[in-house]
Amino acid sequence: MSGVALIRRARPANCQIVRIARQSVETWWRHGCLARVAKLLPQPEVTEAERERGLRLLVIEAAFSGGTAALTTGVILTAFALHLGASNAMVGVLASAPFLAQLLQLPAIGMVERRRRRKQISVVTSLIGRAMLAVMAVLAFFHGTGPLMVFLAAQLLLCGLGAIGACAWNAWMRDLAPEEQLGKVFAQRTVWLTAISLVLGLVAALALDWTAPGSMARNVVFASMFLAGCITGLISARVVAAMPEPLMPPAPGELRLLELLSQPLRDHNFKRLLVFVASWQFAINFATPFFTVFIVRQLHFNVSFVMVLSVLSQIANIAALRMWGTLSDRFANKSVLAVCAPTYILAIVGMIGASQLGDRDLVKIWLMLLHAIMGASIAGVTLTSTNIALKLSPKGSATAYVATNAMVTAVAAGMAPILGGLLADFFAAREFELVARWSSPNGVFSLPLLVTQWDFYFLIAGIIGLYAIHRLTLVEEHGEIERREMVGHVLDETRRTIRNISSVAGLRAATDLPGALLRDARLRLRLKRAQQAKTRRHMQA
Repeated sequence: MSGVALIRRARPANCQIVRIARQSVETWWRHGCLARVAKLLPQPEVTEAERERGLRLLVIEAAFSGGTAALTTGVILTAFALHLGASNAMVGVLASAPFLAQLLQLPAIGMVERRRRRKQISVVTSLIGRAMLAVMAVLAFFHGTGPLMVFLAAQLLLCGLGAIGACAWNAWMRDLAPEEQLGKVFAQRTVWLTAISLVLGLVAALALDWTAPGSMARNVVFASMFLAGCITGLISARVVAAMPEPLMPPAPGELRLLELLSQPLRDHNFKRLLVFVASWQFAINFATPFFTVFIVRQLHFNVSFVMVLSVLSQIANIAALRMWGTLSDRFANKSVLAVCAPTYILAIVGMIGASQLGDRDLVKIWLMLLHAIMGASIAGVTLTSTNIALKLSPKGSATAYVATNAMVTAVAAGMAPILGGLLADFFAAREFELVARWSSPNGVFSLPLLVTQWDFYFLIAGIIGLYAIHRLTLVEEHGEIERREMVGHVLDETRRTIRNISSVAGLRAATDLPGALLRDARLRLRLKRAQQAKTRRHMQA
């Protein structure tokens, strides 16, 4: 028998072997896919051991998601955009993307209600969105309009999918974590997120400081950051997939989003709060996204110095958060806002001073001081603005009120940097000079004030911020005290913190105790008298 005949006779057997092997591979793949999909499905019952394991994974996951955020957002993202040659308008659009993407949470609510698979939505959106970071890492070696458009599209996709996943994530975590453990678990997550952000922020600052702008080494550093962010993000999704998801309860009925969101608009006091929130978010997001551009392009500092300022601001934020929380619990949220909001606005306007000072060391000290003040004050604003929105929400309708507040925040904070970026060229061609001159027999002393491109932003933000603070005064909240008394308590808390650094902190705290009790008793008596007077006026009317 010839060789050709042997091959022809062997071919059917070989084909059968190939067919069996292919079927085996397909069966293995199908079963593997089904097993992986099954892991993403909700469980009818979650045991106590599974719940505890899920909560431990929730804390561990914070280290990986925090690493992704630290290496690919904030100052790093803006610096990377400038590295690629982004215009001011592009920087504004990038800054607005995370805020405007929050609007996708509205259709995401409907998706979660229909599919009722929150873990599956969270994991899939996380995997696809964070894969975009690998695309951004490749773009570090290219420049021009094309790579910038790809970068923008990848960032928009990442933020959009992140917003959809966050909607499912929040609802899932609310059911997974017992109410009595919510504070403990999320406090641990916050510690991890903060620690990772601080450490990686300093590492990023050193890495950028060791490389020259526009060099191949700088390309490699940015590519490494985004690639590392992609890897930690994918690990985060893997950890999330291992956490159990309780089965959602049956839907109570059709969800009507427009009707749900229109309810808070009929509450006049809450509507006043929304006007404050909108004007406040517009004010701070009109200028703050361009701090990096201002410091790098106009003041000619390195990106590494901007990272140091960011880390300093985070440290001040953490240090002040406990104090603001204590004061907001003791007094009203509006009283804390009445101190924090003007302080933050004044710090933004104070950025103008950086362009007026001639000594670069003095400019550095000035910027560090302002960022510390902004970090401490924005901690109080963030904490109390959320608290006051919850406090003004009627029982049983908190979801609608908080959702409306979030939507207003997203629109205002998203539109401000876009408008700011579009106006950059307009302000770049204009200057405003104001000269203060003092004449005396000994000579003439003049103090010029030259307002240039980014200084206009800080002034405009200050003006809008003053309007926002005015709108805050119209919001009614029970238990608020005068601003002067609030400032006094802030100073008392600050002095107490400084004194506690001393080795005799226990003795000094003991001597402070009677004074603190007297002050608290006096404030409670004054508040009681004010409430009694208000009651009498209502009865007379």
